Formats: sequence, C-alpha cells, structure tokens
Amino acid sequence: MTNFFTGAKGSWIWTVLRLYVGYQWLNAGWHKLTGDTPFSAAGMLKGAIAKAVPATPGAKPVVQGWWANFLEGFALPNVELFNFLVVWGEILVGLALIIGFATIFAAVMGMVMNFAFMMSGTVSTNPNLFALQFIIVAAGGAYAGYLGVDYWFRPWFRSKLAFLFDGEKAHARSAA
Repeated sequence: MTNFFTGAKGSWIWTVLRLYVGYQWLNAGWHKLTGDTPFSAAGMLKGAIAKAVPATPGAKPVVQGWWANFLEGFALPNVELFNFLVVWGEILVGLALIIGFATIFAAVMGMVMNFAFMMSGTVSTNPNLFALQFIIVAAGGAYAGYLGVDYWFRPWFRSKLAFLFDGEKAHARSAA
C-alpha cells in the first residue's frame, strides 16, 4: 500500500495537493500585488509585536518574546524588503507548486512562510497549508513533482550536480 503513495502510480495524489496548495499561495500573493492599496506588512508586524505582551495579567503572550524582538529589531525597520519578499514569495511558491517545478524546495519555502506567519500570531489557513506542505515533502518526496516540470528538471539538475562535484568521471559515466 505504501508503494502506491511513493511511486509514480500515486503521483496524481501529490499533484492534486500541489495544485491546491499552489493555488492558495498564488491567490494570496496575487491579491497583495494587484489590490486597490499597496501591500504593507507594517500593520501585521506591529500587531505581532504587540501580541508579545500578555493581554491580561497572568496570561501567556501570543507571540514569543524572541520573535517579537526579531520583528521589532529587523523586520519592521526593513518593512519594504519584507513587503517585497512576502508578495513575491507567495507568488513564486504558488507558481512553482502549480507547475511542479522544484516542488520540494517550493513546499519547504512555503512552510517557512507559514511558520513565520504562525509565529507572528496569525493562524488563518497557515496550519492547514503547513500540514499539507509537510505531507507533500515527507510523503510525496521525489514523486510530488512527477506530473510536472520536475519530471524533466530533476534528472537534468542531478546530472549537472554530478558533473560539478565529480568532474570528468561523472561525464564519462553518463556517456557510457
């Protein structure tokens, strides 16, 4: 049964998951890019920093102090960079997952964004997308992009890495 999920026969399952998650990312990024007002992460960052202080005495803070320090000391002063990274990160992760290009890398980058959003106190769909991307990476693995560009890209990329690290020996082996 597990061979079905890890083999080429089950790659359609990973394709359905990829398309769903990719659409969610692309849609989120596209709305930020083409919205009526320019996207700014400043409000979210300030809100996350404020959530590091407990709402009532004795309550636990929503955002960890060390994360709030990072947001306040690095992210907020560089909010323009983060505006760019969020919008284009969402769009590129979405496109990569939809076409099945660098699928594992794209899913991991999506997980990093979901993790950062959750650490900042925004729940929304982040846990769901994080879990689906984890399943794509952990269970789908190499077959997650089998019905996509990865079918052609991964062998080509592996041959270039082998040539880079093994030099002429790799070229001679691939020619034989």
